[in-house]
Amino acid sequence: MKRLITIIGARPQFVKAAAVSRVLRGHPDLEETIVHTGQHYDQNMSEVFFKDLDIPRPHHNLDVGSGSHAEQTASMLVKLEKLLKQQPTDAVIIYGDTNSTIAGVLAATKLHIPVAHIEAGLRSFNKKMPEEINRIASDHLSDILYAPTSTAMEHLRREGLKQKSVLSGDVMLDSILYYQKLVDKTPERFKIKKLPEIYNVVTIHRPSNTDDLANLKNIFRAFELIGEGFVFPAHPRIKKILTDSGIEIPGNIEVIDPVGYLQMISLLKNAHRVYTDSGGLQKEAFMLGKPCITLREETEWVETLNHGWNILTGPNTDKIVAASSAKIVESEPQSYYGNGRASQLIVSHLKDNI
Repeated sequence: MKRLITIIGARPQFVKAAAVSRVLRGHPDLEETIVHTGQHYDQNMSEVFFKDLDIPRPHHNLDVGSGSHAEQTASMLVKLEKLLKQQPTDAVIIYGDTNSTIAGVLAATKLHIPVAHIEAGLRSFNKKMPEEINRIASDHLSDILYAPTSTAMEHLRREGLKQKSVLSGDVMLDSILYYQKLVDKTPERFKIKKLPEIYNVVTIHRPSNTDDLANLKNIFRAFELIGEGFVFPAHPRIKKILTDSGIEIPGNIEVIDPVGYLQMISLLKNAHRVYTDSGGLQKEAFMLGKPCITLREETEWVETLNHGWNILTGPNTDKIVAASSAKIVESEPQSYYGNGRASQLIVSHLKDNI
């Protein structure tokens, strides 16, 4: 019996880990323990979240909660080290680029436990983003790197990490294909009511946009000029920023409460375009065949830029407006992220290499 500990803490990581966990459950000689750091702790991580998404509940919740990057990561390190010392472990699995990711690899590596990093090799080349620091450090400390794309593999090669890297495909594609079927099976259950016939989906959460009122105003001004309907699932933090700042939201933007993952898939499937500063949502839009306008100056998912499926505008009003009418060259996006069986490849490789 080989014992694995999966360390996750943010909602997107639960979605990605669910795809791998479903495969792991089919291997009786592999035992997975899921550790939730508590990095995301709001009601979107309720019982419904786990039930609807067929995600196994964590065996441990470290209840770290909010704090500065240093406070949050330090608290995770202390609690993870204690847990890893108590529990026999053959390997630790980490995902992506959050504080939970870097805390997991630091705690495990210092205890000489092998680490597998899923979604390795991504680079935005913007070290002002804490995620970029987490990615680089996690890749260099981990023992096995599962790269979702050939671009990610090239980044790892350039950094001298080729020998421990595997082109696995993207587990998020596995998840999208799985959850899209669930949404299609009962579409009315996950549909947001009272939406315009034609609408765009908006998400804004990067501090470079939310904490800079000039940038926020530029973005909303662009949406007003575009004139189409926009649906904006807004986190309470940005709602507070908008209320405190007195920024006037144009009438063609419908601000709604945050939605669950399956509701977001439903929103995306029926949207005209996606406007976002989220890394994950760019890729999900691409996988669902929806044009995306990214309100950032760079992206770690560079494949989505091909043929106009994703356009980088930053918070520039004129660029956003121009991108809203840009043409897509191809009728369907190419498959850069594997064949939807990344989880099977990862589990098979992991089983033979730990």
